[in-house]
Amino acid sequence: MKTLWVFWRRFTRNRAAAGAAVVLVAVLAIAGFGRLLYRTDPFEMVGQPFQPPLGAFALGTDVAGRDILAGIIHGAGVSLFIAVVATLCATVTGVTLGALAGYYGGLLDDVLMRSTEFFLTIPSFLLAVVLVAIFSPSVLTITVAIAVVSWPSVARLARGEFIAHRDRDYVNACRAIGTPEWRIILVHILPNALPPIIVVASLMVATSILTESGLSFLGLGDPNVVSWGYMIGVARSVLRVAWWMAAIPGFMILVTVLAINLVGEGLNDALNPRLTGR
Repeated sequence: MKTLWVFWRRFTRNRAAAGAAVVLVAVLAIAGFGRLLYRTDPFEMVGQPFQPPLGAFALGTDVAGRDILAGIIHGAGVSLFIAVVATLCATVTGVTLGALAGYYGGLLDDVLMRSTEFFLTIPSFLLAVVLVAIFSPSVLTITVAIAVVSWPSVARLARGEFIAHRDRDYVNACRAIGTPEWRIILVHILPNALPPIIVVASLMVATSILTESGLSFLGLGDPNVVSWGYMIGVARSVLRVAWWMAAIPGFMILVTVLAINLVGEGLNDALNPRLTGR
């Protein structure tokens, strides 16, 4: 409990991060509970097309007469779900490969890092577009594609952390008393290597939201679900006559990504021992 209190005190010293955390909680509440309170189907044509906000519908209607507010609420859940799941998959994959490469070194390190560098030579968004186009757009393929293009950076970071820790005194003491290597990796080194990985993972969620939005904007989103990127893609052809159709979901993406980035900065301040005296 004392550790949590110290972490919370350090985190709240960054007022921007604390405010962003409140905004992020509000977005998560919209994603989790919004559709229980606002049950309109985002694909249902409920009114005339091109109705502006603050009229019969709070945020207006789109080109097909669908309620934009319903799309914002349902899109929050889809965009965050894809981003969080893709980040979790990428983090687990990257930490696993990076830990093995950093701890054992040698040939295993060379093979894993050369494979990682191969993925880093390909533009991540272009690779995501190719993967989704090949396997047909769906929530599953978009999530997998984002995870595939995201794990190399985590692997390199984890490798560096494990290299920094593998020869320290506490690790040598564990080897001296016969501690199994898997226990050294999971129980002793990994908790000490996690803080920077947590920060990078939090920022990766924001990047994943942008990637999913870009894919949906290009028409590579799942046609059976509504996301914020999908809504912007639908509105791009009528941007001059109905700016709110793209501006509202674009604003939600902006606010969410900015909040996640500020929270990530706050986590870095709270978890980085070098900033304890700040």
